[in-house]
Amino acid sequence: MSDDGPERQATFGTDGSLETDTTPEATGENDFGERKAENETDGGYSRYAVSSLLQKAVRRSDEEVAAWAAWELARSGYAWNLWDRLTLYVVEDLQAGSEVALTIARYEELATDRWEPDEWRGRLCAVHAALAAARARSTREAANADAYFSAVAEERAAARERGEEPDHDFPAGDLEAGGRFDVALDGHTGEGAKRSRGTRFFKTRGARVGPEGESETSARWQRLAMSLDDDVAYSAAELDHAVAPVDPDDPWTEPAEIDGDDETDGGGGDDGDCGDGDGSKDGDDETAEPDDPNPDGSLTDFSG
Repeated sequence: MSDDGPERQATFGTDGSLETDTTPEATGENDFGERKAENETDGGYSRYAVSSLLQKAVRRSDEEVAAWAAWELARSGYAWNLWDRLTLYVVEDLQAGSEVALTIARYEELATDRWEPDEWRGRLCAVHAALAAARARSTREAANADAYFSAVAEERAAARERGEEPDHDFPAGDLEAGGRFDVALDGHTGEGAKRSRGTRFFKTRGARVGPEGESETSARWQRLAMSLDDDVAYSAAELDHAVAPVDPDDPWTEPAEIDGDDETDGGGGDDGDCGDGDGSKDGDDETAEPDDPNPDGSLTDFSG
């Protein structure tokens, strides 16, 4: 974002409306030869109304209205307001992961750093950015999530004060060992470290990916890296499970045992001597109890 400087510092009026001193580039005459009032665009509109219209048009995918609103703000000396509004759209209304966010940022950079925002090329950047935003997938998912999670937080707090269970809870619930998200409590957490959930647990359970699974190349690399590990001996079943995609209908459940590896009885630890007692690494009969790598419950870093 360009630096608006102290002359563009926003304040709030007594009626709660946002007020900003009109910058020099926004002064002068409107299209009708009349001296522009404060916060008036060249077309005779309130910049607040045009700015709001821009975001609503983008949200509703009305390309023409969005393009005009962007052009009107840019040519009237309110390009900073335009880019502020489009940036707000990126975080408030744009589907997560959309590359349009980068496109809008690039147009802003060109319009404000390379050219003058209200000149011809700056206005073209404004129109391009507005069109890109209007054509993108709009969604209120982030804003809705924020509102929902905030409401649940209040409900949980009120329920605790009443000594009751909340009617609504966070998706993670209590996040306890043995619960639905038990696999998240690996050696990076205190609970996981206490349970000796080291490299073996992480590689075979914690590092698994979504329903699409690893690509063929990535799965091959992972198998090879695990097979060549000098400290942990993985069985064939563990190698298969490590690269298997999670169940799309139940992405959090992990087996208690993988070919004899009981993660609840120390099998998830960082054990380099977990074979069948003779130093072999076939891992088919892992009966040795591994040492606790974190007897004090400190966290373990194994690139997770």
